[in-house]
Formats: sequence, C-alpha cells, structure tokens
Amino acid sequence: MDEVKTVVSRDGTPIAYARYGAGAAGGPAVVLVGGGPGADGGEVPLARLLARSHPVYVYDRRGHGGSGYAIEREVEDLAAVLAAAGPGAAVHGTGTGGVLALAAAAAGVPVTAVSVFEPPYDGLRPVPEVHARVLVVDGGASPAPVRRAARELTARLPRARHRTLTGQTHEVAPHVLAPVLAEFVAELAE
Repeated sequence: MDEVKTVVSRDGTPIAYARYGAGAAGGPAVVLVGGGPGADGGEVPLARLLARSHPVYVYDRRGHGGSGYAIEREVEDLAAVLAAAGPGAAVHGTGTGGVLALAAAAAGVPVTAVSVFEPPYDGLRPVPEVHARVLVVDGGASPAPVRRAARELTARLPRARHRTLTGQTHEVAPHVLAPVLAEFVAELAE
C-alpha cells in the first residue's frame, strides 16, 4: 500500500481509501468496490495483484450494518474516490459492490469501464442504463441461478461481455480474477 488518504463526499462525509502501486506501465486506475460490510479487507489481495500494472484504490463503503444510507450517498462516495483516482479510471465491484458500480455508471459518474463479479441481479432488480463498457464475470462452480443471472445481465447491457472463471465460486481467488481484470482494464489504454 502506497498511501492512505481521505476524500470528502458530496454531503461532507469523509471517505477513507488506500492506494496500491503506481502500476508498472502506468495503466488506468482501478477502483475496487467491496461487496458487503467490511468487504474492503477482502479486496486487498486483489488490489496488490492488480497494482503490478495499475494504480488501485480500495475504499471503505459506508452504510453497512445497522445503519443504512441511500444508494445516492454511496454513488457520491464512489464519485469522490474516482475523482481522486483521476480521469480514465475503471471500477470493479464484487457482489453488491457490482450493483453500486453499475448504479454509479448509470448515474453519470465518469467511469471508463465497469467490471462486476456476480452482482445479485435476479431478474426482479431493474438493470441500470449503463453506456460504459462492462465486463460481467461469474464463477464456473457457482450455483446455476447465479451464473444464469450473470449471463442475463450481460445480455441486458448494451456494451457488455461475459466471462466465466472455471472452477471459481463467489469466493473467487484473487490470483484467478486479477489477470482477467488487468486485461480488461489494459484494453482501455489501447
């Protein structure tokens, strides 16, 4: 980890984030959005792997646990972290972090591309209108309804593609996911 800083969200709330690596090739920055309470710690191994080729930002999501916040506040938080990451940044979200990443892109937060791993879209949740490039990833050993939802989400997003990681479950191994994300993000620089 290179540094820990805070940014101020639109409503004045400080949001802590950690920055990992400058990226060997100085590629586009990647902001990782954890999936649940305390999930930011689970993003650290992935951040360290991605930091070999891209600057990576991991931040503390607010509103988990007993107190909640409207999705709009979380979108503003992500926007503040993306501003710190600089222009051309991509976002990757796991689980509900993927839902937030897509919501932010649909709300007009400037993001070059969005990657999501098994976001909980079940056909009942409305799919946001996202015009950024999207990579929807699932685990080949995840339950069939999760994998089906990932394919359906891909079909409903205009600039999306789908990838299945053989042998992976919702607890995806960072060393398996990292090269897929690095390749997707590297395409942004081309």
